[in-house]
This record gives sequence, C-alpha cells and structure tokens, in this order.
Amino acid sequence: MEREDGTSVAVVAVVTERRFAQRYREFLEKQKLLDRRHRVEKMPDGTVALPVLGETLPAQLLEELRTRVAPGSTCVLTQLLDPLPSKKAQGCSPAQRLCLEVRRWVEGRGVAWSAELEADLPRSWQRHGNLLLLNEDCFQNKQWKNLGPELWETVALAFGVQRLAKRGRVFPDGTRTPAVTLLHGDHGWVEHVDNGIRYKFDVTQCMFSFGNITEKLRVASLPCAGQVLVDLYAGIGYFTLPFLVHAGAAFVHACEWNPHAVVALRNNLEINGVADRCQIHFGDNRKLKLSSIADRVNLGLIPSSEEGWPIACQVLRQDTGGILHVHQNVESFPGKNPQPPGSSKMEKEHWPYPQKIITNEWENGTARDFRRKLLSQATKLEWQRWAESAETRIATLLQQVHGKPWKTQILHIQPVKSYAPHVDHIVLDLECRPVL
Repeated sequence: MEREDGTSVAVVAVVTERRFAQRYREFLEKQKLLDRRHRVEKMPDGTVALPVLGETLPAQLLEELRTRVAPGSTCVLTQLLDPLPSKKAQGCSPAQRLCLEVRRWVEGRGVAWSAELEADLPRSWQRHGNLLLLNEDCFQNKQWKNLGPELWETVALAFGVQRLAKRGRVFPDGTRTPAVTLLHGDHGWVEHVDNGIRYKFDVTQCMFSFGNITEKLRVASLPCAGQVLVDLYAGIGYFTLPFLVHAGAAFVHACEWNPHAVVALRNNLEINGVADRCQIHFGDNRKLKLSSIADRVNLGLIPSSEEGWPIACQVLRQDTGGILHVHQNVESFPGKNPQPPGSSKMEKEHWPYPQKIITNEWENGTARDFRRKLLSQATKLEWQRWAESAETRIATLLQQVHGKPWKTQILHIQPVKSYAPHVDHIVLDLECRPVL
C-alpha cells in the first residue's frame, strides 16, 4: 500500500515456490489482484513473494492457487514490511500514475485525451485501508459519465485499492450524513486507527474528520480517572473512545441520534474493549432524562453546540459541578478586529497552547480587563469574545437549571483546525462550580 505522500507501508504478499511463481502471477493479474506497484521479492528460503492488492485474500482463492493453478504448490500469505517499488512505480507519484493509467484506458476506448480531462483528475483523497475516498471536485466532466463503471475499476487499480467512493457535501439533516457515493466495491465499511484506537464505520453513512486528531489526542491526555462523562454528540465514538481508552474515564454516557453512527459506535466500543463502561442513549439529546451525574460534558458539534448547552447544564453534578468542553466554529474578520502582536502565528500549522486563565461571572471590570489582555496574547480576539459570551450565557443557564448561582471559569481555548477561510474550529474548556 501507499500513503498519500507516496511513501510505502507494509503490503500483503502470496508466497510460493519459485517454479510456480509465473503461474501465480498470471492468475493474480487475470483476477486483477496483483500489486504492480511493488516488486516480486525472493525470500531468504528461496521462495517468491508476489505482492497483492488489499489487506488479505479469501481462503477459497488461496485453495484455488494450490490445487488448480499450480497443483502441489505451497501457498501462504505474508507481509512485506519494506516492499520495494517496481521499476514502473519508481519516480512516479500516485497522481502521475493515475493520470497514466486513466489516459491509457480512455484512449484504448477510442476517446481523445484532453487537458480538460487531465485537469479533472483528483489531486487529493483519503485512504481507508483498501477503500479510497475521492473529493467532490474531480471527475465532473460530462465525458466521464459515458465511460461506464470500468472507469472506476481502472482508477481503483491505479491506486492499488479494491473499493472506490466519492464524497459530496454534508447533508444538512441534523445528523451530518455525508453525501458519499460508492463507485466501485460492494460496501463502504472501513477501519481507521488513531492513537491506538480502532474506529470502524461506513463512509457512506458516517463522518470521519482527520482534522480532529489534535483534539482527540488532547482529550486522551486529560485527567479523567474515576470521572463520569456525558458525550452529547458521540457519533462513532470520536471523543467517547479517547476518554475511555486513554483518559481513564470511569463511565461515559454517549448520546447519538444517527442510527448508522450508533451501529458503528456500539461496534467500536466492543472492539476497543470498553463497552462495559459506556451506555448509549439513542435519540435527541435534548430529551435526555439524565441529570446531576457528570463530572465532564463533551459538546463536540460544529458549527455550534449551543442547542446542547441547556442539557449540558442539566447533567452536570449539582453538588460539585464539572467541566464543559464546548466546540464552536468562530469567524474572524481581517481588518475589522486587529490581532495583538504575534497572534497571527495562530494561523500557522503549529498552534501554541494558551495559558490557563481563571475567570468568573462576578469579576469586577479591572479583573476582567486584565484577563482579556492575558488571553488575547495567545488567542484571536474573536475567540476570546465568543468564549466570554458563551461563559455568560452558560452561567445564566446553570442558575436557571439548578436554581442557584454558579461560578464559571475559562480554563482553556483550544484551536482544532481552520474549518474554512476566516473560520476556526475551537474548543472552550469551561469550569462550572456551584456557589456553596
């Protein structure tokens, strides 16, 4: 296999005796399973390893190789941990190889290759095991529609995958269902591993954001031992699993209303060995019956989780309170709100961690101005202003829900990623404690 940057990772190979290798090769080529990106390798014992596409081969096919293709041959699977690129693949990027393969196939069908077709090929993609997920901005030319399903088979072979899908815009249906079309293959289920956590999901039904990895790593490092957590927008377990697997949360109540995500979440809890420490609440979290149980509440919904703020206040422990992790997309307006010196570095790839800022609803004007000055040294003004507005609103909600005053403290503002031009996905860590 190959990463998007072209570097190699382990590939699966079929091993047999040298005298049978050519028959194996011809059969695997005919079945379109031979990985032509990597060389056939001679093993230390004299056998030959033929790289194949995908993560394994069916037992039925291995038996056919042994008994019909080359009777009497030895046929086993292995992994080549450092596979050598074939001569054809050397010096050829995935995008270049795709262009060569698609052009050859198109011209073989009697269609003239053009600059317009070449410009319409994908320049970026996501790889999930043996499934490649293309962006929506490729293969839009009308000529592709006349070339039939064999086009997608050619694209899959060029990338060395067995399944191919293309994504569109996320449906505004409340469950953030991705508009993904399966182009080649029989199902959209894939597995992705982040920080030692396995996530299985159907790419045609559930979202998966690679850009959230920094926040997953951060919550995995939080001191949650012995704590009860409520994840109001659990999805397939993006944050539920790090809280359970690495942060040591005692128990998580995971809320989700997308039935496809719930199926994946239940499976992911099982395969990561934490199902006994999580209860799934299927349905609209605004109707959640839980109250006064949570030491932490995660509100991982963008562009805004504000509809979940009342229920987040409801589930916080009435006696000790807890911490809210509030996600939000915040707009910046260049030229209207000048940044403090040095804060423009926040737009770079490496985000600095803002210092811990202690605030509360009853600060006098001098204290609040001092806190704003400290916070603005490390964050954009728009983030700071949104955080203060959210703090005020949540403090009011806490008093309404619990019938007594609460103190609120902005502990941290964490940038996650740039969501769009001048739009930043951030997380506010807000400590909320009842006034005793």
